[in-house]
Amino acid sequence: MRKIECDVAVVGGGPAGLAAAERAKDAGAARVFVIDRDRELGGILQQCIHNGFGLQLFKEDLTGPEYAHRFIDSACLKGVEVLLNSMVLEVTPSRTLYVISRDQGMLEITAKAVVLAMGCRERNRGAVTIPGTRPAGIFTAGTAQRFVNMEGFIPGKRIVVLGSGDVGLIMERRLTWEGAKIEAILEIMPYPSGLIRNVAQCAKDNGIPLYLCHTVSRIYGAKRLEGVQAVKVDEKGMRLPGTEWDIPCDTLLLSVGLIPENELTRVSGAKLDPVTGGPIVSDDMQTSLSGVFSCGNVVHVHDLVDNVTQESWKAGECAARFAATGQRDGPVLRIRAGDGVRYVVPQMVRASSLRTQETTLYFRVTDTRRDTLIEVLLDDKVIWQAKKQIVRPQEMVSLTLEPRPHLQPMTGDKVCVRLSHRKGDEDI
Repeated sequence: MRKIECDVAVVGGGPAGLAAAERAKDAGAARVFVIDRDRELGGILQQCIHNGFGLQLFKEDLTGPEYAHRFIDSACLKGVEVLLNSMVLEVTPSRTLYVISRDQGMLEITAKAVVLAMGCRERNRGAVTIPGTRPAGIFTAGTAQRFVNMEGFIPGKRIVVLGSGDVGLIMERRLTWEGAKIEAILEIMPYPSGLIRNVAQCAKDNGIPLYLCHTVSRIYGAKRLEGVQAVKVDEKGMRLPGTEWDIPCDTLLLSVGLIPENELTRVSGAKLDPVTGGPIVSDDMQTSLSGVFSCGNVVHVHDLVDNVTQESWKAGECAARFAATGQRDGPVLRIRAGDGVRYVVPQMVRASSLRTQETTLYFRVTDTRRDTLIEVLLDDKVIWQAKKQIVRPQEMVSLTLEPRPHLQPMTGDKVCVRLSHRKGDEDI
């Protein structure tokens, strides 16, 4: 077994891993490795040939491959070492990685700091338990995206989409342009689960019917999908008898959510958040394991790659600092999700950060609200406030806390993020 030592080892070569690796080099890490199981760097961005990337970060309208190659080129120029076609089998609490590589066999990589950036995976049919036969023609939206954009195959001609996530919405537009007919979008929630701009540009602009509070209750077909049964659901997601109807189709795309890819994180012993499905991290993106950091969709599912990049820059910089010093900065405070807030990332914040630097919190709300006041409390006292005209469960909210030099926080569950206004009655 070949043994390698490095300062920072990054697991995952997608947008999060690349941003973390190049920033670790900028921060002084001498030897940085990126390990990825795919045949090329860039992750999911390589199949996202549509534009809309980089609007916040670069003020440019880039495609996914264009965005990815900015970081691929930068990382290579800075001397980041890359292992492709390589699978990380285990990450130990002592920051040793066991890797199997097609080209180099079994590797043992010992790192002073580790960054976990494995991204996320799609929920499949088993996650939504649709009864019926098991014919060909059922794909996740991401699989269909790879077939169309990278392999040159069209999955079908008459398509029903279950779920209104962003990948599904984008594929509805893409397949419509390729000549397929999208028969319907069925969304179990009372609101679309993708970004508002994607609902408008992909569904409404192409005349695709979107049925809220609907799901697929049955699948028909032997060798190939022949149709699905749609049904209306109540506010609890229960099917309403008598509301079923059949939709003939040859393809069903599933756009029913994403799951952070955290098998490695779980095996390493890092603590996971039961709400996000990702590791619990502090504001320096360090997990509960000393010297093991995490960033991107493996922590929580983001709406925009720009936010992934900014979060990953912090993880890479802090990993390089840990590799140099081996020390963590001071005590941490636990952040709780209060009224109207589903989860908050980071889940912990260093006491020193609240006093000396800006701290950005990302969170999702439980329901749609207008004219909302977001409050951050320390020891039950409001110390930060921000007004939002509207917040929605499907759109992540960010809040940047200005430093408070005179705070004297202590360890414990002292910080809380909450919404102070009740839900509006408007149909949004």
